[in-house]
This record gives sequence, C-alpha cells and structure tokens, in this order.
Amino acid sequence: MSVAPWISLTTDYGLADGFVAACHGVIARIAPAARVIDVTHLVPPADVRRGAAVLAQTVPSLPVGVHVAVVDPGVGTARRSVALATPGGLLVGPDNGLLPDAADALGGVTAAVELTNPAWLAARVSTTFHGRDIFAPVAARLALGVPLTEAGPPVDPAGLVRLPPPVVTPDAGGFIAQVLTVDHFGNVQLAAPADLLDPLPDTVRVGAPAPAPTRPAVRGRTFGDAETGSLVVYVDSAGLVAVAVNGGRAVDLLGVAIGDLLRVAG
Repeated sequence: MSVAPWISLTTDYGLADGFVAACHGVIARIAPAARVIDVTHLVPPADVRRGAAVLAQTVPSLPVGVHVAVVDPGVGTARRSVALATPGGLLVGPDNGLLPDAADALGGVTAAVELTNPAWLAARVSTTFHGRDIFAPVAARLALGVPLTEAGPPVDPAGLVRLPPPVVTPDAGGFIAQVLTVDHFGNVQLAAPADLLDPLPDTVRVGAPAPAPTRPAVRGRTFGDAETGSLVVYVDSAGLVAVAVNGGRAVDLLGVAIGDLLRVAG
C-alpha cells in the first residue's frame, strides 16, 4: 500500500535516556523526509495493556502512516517482530498483544509479515533494543513506500498474539468493568462501552465489587457536572465509561490500579 511519510512512536522508553533519540536518528538516516509524531514514551515499563490502549485510542486521530509501538518485555526471546497492514495505515512492533487493538481501530488486519529480512534491519541487531535495530528501520522503509511483502514472510493474522479481553460484566442495577487505563489527570477509564450507562439513574455508586464500600457519583457529560471534590461518571473521548473527580484524582480517591475491577450501579 502507498503510505504518506508519517511515522508515530509509542514506547515505554522514558525520557531520561537516549533510546527515543536513537530511534529518531535511525528513521532520519533512512527516510529523512519522514515526519515523526511522538505519541508517548511514558507508558509504564513493560505495561503492554496500557500501551495497547493508548495506541488504539490514538491512531484514529493520526495521519495515515506507519505506527511503531514498543512495549516489549519479551525483547530478544522467541516472540516475533511483525508489521501489520490495515486500511488506515501500518503497524510495526512486537507480536505480544500490543498491536491488534490498534489494528482493529484502523479497520482490521489485511496482511501481516514477520520482520526477518536482514537487509531491512540494522547490521548488528541488539538482543535488547529492537526499537532501534528492527522496528525503526522497518518503519522508515515502509514510509518510503517499499512494499510490506519485502520485509519478511507472511503471518496468518489469526495467529497474532492478543491480550485477554478486559472484564465487562452487566449485573443487577449496573455493571462491573476492569480499569483499562488511568490518564495523567488521574481519570479512571473503564473497559465499558457508553451504552452501559444508559439505564442508570443520574446518581450512582462506584467502588470495588461487593462487599467493598462504594462512593456516590453523578452521571455527567463533563467534570464540572459534579461538585468540586466529588465523583462524576461520564463517557470519555474514546467512547468508554470513565470516572473522574472534579478538581481531583479519581484514581487516588478510589484507590484503584489498572486491571482492578470497579462496579457502577444505581
């Protein structure tokens, strides 16, 4: 497929070291006209689920291009390095569950390859830095319009590693859902679609599943619909149910972490 010369980078590399700059440098040496968007490099270390969520929720807003994601605790092991084609762009990264949700958000995988062509990779591939030595040079070549098929042999999309689906369970009076992400502001995003809020009243209760205590919250459209310091349950910009505190941090008030379960009920 023809790809515009845009490349995005999503990693857990942090900003204290030279890892991100090295990836930028490799891309610039191979495809100097490519423009790079840094989505984030502050995914919590090795948190594949958080990286997958950030990637899937961001790529629909990005220009068509090549999206590199590296949250890769299995780097250097038998896990595959892959590139995926979708109607909305290309994805490059480890085959560890990081990419498929983003591929779905871009229209689904239409083709996939394992990145094994040595001509596309660094002359010496580090066992611990595939972002620099595999994913960045592959992305640069794809941004130049080199066919995906030249990167390596085809992979059956059905065999790609997928993360276990998050828990979403309707129950009497409400639903239980897993905490999918927590953003910079402490807002708690649940793996629950917006329509689960439809039957609930204007005032609900939020907390861990029974018998844990719960807290009152209002159903609102935005943070200011709750009083200062109070909880609001709303539909966030990704179309998922989220919990916030007007003027505070819901993650701290609720005492939850990514992967925990929350119940929202009338």
